[in-house]
Amino acid sequence: MSGGISEDEKKDRARRARERLREGSRGKRSSRAGEGSKASSEAEREMPPIVWDAESAPDGPPWHYDLSEEERHLREEKRETRQEKRDRLKRKALDKTPQKLKNPSDLQVRFRTGAVYTAVTVICVLAGNIPMVLMLMAVAGICAGEFFYMLRSDAKLPNEMLGIIAAVLYPLSVYVAGLIGAMLVSLGLLLALLVWYVFWLRARIPDVGVSFFGAAYTGLLLCGLIVIRISLPDPWGGILVLLLFLSVWANDAFAYLVGSKIGKHKLAPRTSPKKSWEGFIAGLVGSVVFWCVMTFVPGVTMSILQAVCFGLISGCMGVLGDLAESRIKRNSGFKDSGTIMPGHGGLLDRSDSLFLTSITAAILLVAGGCIPYTLFYTLF
Repeated sequence: MSGGISEDEKKDRARRARERLREGSRGKRSSRAGEGSKASSEAEREMPPIVWDAESAPDGPPWHYDLSEEERHLREEKRETRQEKRDRLKRKALDKTPQKLKNPSDLQVRFRTGAVYTAVTVICVLAGNIPMVLMLMAVAGICAGEFFYMLRSDAKLPNEMLGIIAAVLYPLSVYVAGLIGAMLVSLGLLLALLVWYVFWLRARIPDVGVSFFGAAYTGLLLCGLIVIRISLPDPWGGILVLLLFLSVWANDAFAYLVGSKIGKHKLAPRTSPKKSWEGFIAGLVGSVVFWCVMTFVPGVTMSILQAVCFGLISGCMGVLGDLAESRIKRNSGFKDSGTIMPGHGGLLDRSDSLFLTSITAAILLVAGGCIPYTLFYTLF
């Protein structure tokens, strides 16, 4: 018994409902032929709705309602087998780990992961244009995959293949052809999604929108770093991008340190309960400091007043990007976007502030005349 209704009674009710539906459909066909219209309408009026209350509702989707005991047992065995394989892989990895690295604290794991991420970023940014473009392509692809994975759990059906390919191509296209390259990738993605929408009948307009948004969010916004990097000759273009990274990291670090110590007034309690106004202001100070350092980079014509204004704007955009990604995770029911960075979550969790900051910084520097950059390249 479950909620006062036995399993046999549930099946009997479902059987009677199916019979009523068949009778109703036969009545509709006869009414279209001119016979039995009154009987079919009466049968439809008499057919009661099937409603399950919260206690007596079966577990799982409708195709799991009538599983036999043998089928349930096989399903449980499969789950246990998969879990055993995962545990064996974890034990093997742990056995190969040096003793001094076993059982690290959360802070140690977070520090080690952050050190590797920072080192890879600094090396790729300073190594040259091609290494940085390759790094951004990898970041865009991984972040797009994490984004689509979360949205699938939110009852969306994005086209992951098209979205990830477009996200990876955005940095490369801007490096090769500037703004025209980004426009061509956007047009190609839109046409491909329209073809997919027309010929795959399960696709819905929200699925097309999510696919396009995911590619633009994780790929197109990062192209601001390409604009900044190639606007100045080596090594100053790389140093300018590195200072922008440092402004983002300082924003996050200052906000965390001050907010965890003296933060009392919540910034966005429903979206990110841990963020405070005190931490927000401290993060803006950290961002402004590194923007002021940018004024000393050769080739950058930016006054201290401009640096302060641009630092405040980019700092606000970084916080907005962080809150936007927190809202996506909250709507999808995720604590972290992935597990690729132990102690931090997913790569999208570490790059959420960078997306809006990079494109905002590029617009401010180009529009303000601080760096020389040609918006449109000639392809031929």
